[in-house]
Amino acid sequence: MSGSERKKVLVVGKGGREHALVQALRESPSRPDLFVYPGSDALRDIAAPLPVWASADLVAGMTRLGIDLCIIGDESWLADGLADRCKDVGIAVWGPTRNAARLETSKMFAKEFMRRNNIPTAPFSFARSPQEVRALVRSHPVVLKFDGLAAGKGVSVCRTEADVEEFIDRVFQQKQYGQPTGIVVEERLEGKEVSVICAVSGAAYQVFVPARDYKPLMDEDRGPNTGGMGAIASLYLVPEDTMAEIEQSVIRPTLRGIQTEDMSYRGFLYFGLMLTADGPKVLEYNCRFGDPEAEAILPLMYGDIATYLDRAARGPLDKNLIGFNTLCSVCVVLASRFYPYRPSAGEPIEGLAEVKNANVYHSGTRRRPDGGFAVDGGRVIAVTATGRDRDSAVRRAYRAVRRIRFDGMCYRSDIGRLHFEEATVAGAFAA
Repeated sequence: MSGSERKKVLVVGKGGREHALVQALRESPSRPDLFVYPGSDALRDIAAPLPVWASADLVAGMTRLGIDLCIIGDESWLADGLADRCKDVGIAVWGPTRNAARLETSKMFAKEFMRRNNIPTAPFSFARSPQEVRALVRSHPVVLKFDGLAAGKGVSVCRTEADVEEFIDRVFQQKQYGQPTGIVVEERLEGKEVSVICAVSGAAYQVFVPARDYKPLMDEDRGPNTGGMGAIASLYLVPEDTMAEIEQSVIRPTLRGIQTEDMSYRGFLYFGLMLTADGPKVLEYNCRFGDPEAEAILPLMYGDIATYLDRAARGPLDKNLIGFNTLCSVCVVLASRFYPYRPSAGEPIEGLAEVKNANVYHSGTRRRPDGGFAVDGGRVIAVTATGRDRDSAVRRAYRAVRRIRFDGMCYRSDIGRLHFEEATVAGAFAA
């Protein structure tokens, strides 16, 4: 992408992850023309919305508009086969095919893939009815996972029989996550979690800065699971020898399996890992950038991500086009009153203009008539700050958070603090 041939890039999605992606693309030296769909009011401040005529038939609209690259941010579009439809008409796309996306869209498929390819994971079984779940649960705690997509909320660590019954009710009776196809019943792993995201282009890959996501709603990892209440990212989050082991035992076998099983994969691949006493084990795959990991990782990136993704979607991966600095990044999610049970709407958001030295990404907001923003979702805002070490990044992030106000606002106060042992050197990463 040079100045004389600025390419048209469409980002598909509407949340904080897509806001962070669009912002990073906007800062690329190649300066592509950016479009979003469906987007949000905040996203439409920094990228052009698709014309109404283009959104009626998304792929036909992209063709008519001359979109050069489609970047799929949201997993629902992967499950819908958008990448396949783009390829059918010759549009370069960053995001795997529907077949490959089963690594995320079906927990059962993913676990069987791991078993076939000798990828370390927790022991597991499948259950297709409440009776089968009860028969398979022999001790507590146990982990139950809804088979399909559930916006990060379809996993429950059940510590009692009552917890098991509550999850069974949500899945099979209330059908909170959609029509149930089954539940994965697996052993709970002990250790510390880490998220590793790679850019994958065929057999080639590049590992991004590791991150740690905080999924439970409340401090000390209490409360229900959410899509993510914050994240921390740094090159120093995971020791070099552990990262080497992750590549050797998890990433490379996964990519070999993808090649062996003839999946077409060009896109981000997320590894949710538990660092156990027996080594790293896979908790889950996601076939896109994590959220809120994207909001934590992308501010650490430098280079030309627009050209990087455009080339990777068409051919070889050029690792020299991007890099990551040595700062630490902390992202804190501000959620609405009833999250994760139901979204909220209409509460005015104050203080956004007061935020200094931090990035503000809109996850669930809409424009008010007076030009400000109001709540329009569950996760509302993601606030990210960087620092030379963990302590300074945490302080800056929470200083920015305290500037923002809306009725019912809730957030965790231990992002970047929990799961780190005290260290003699301030801010050191003692994991």
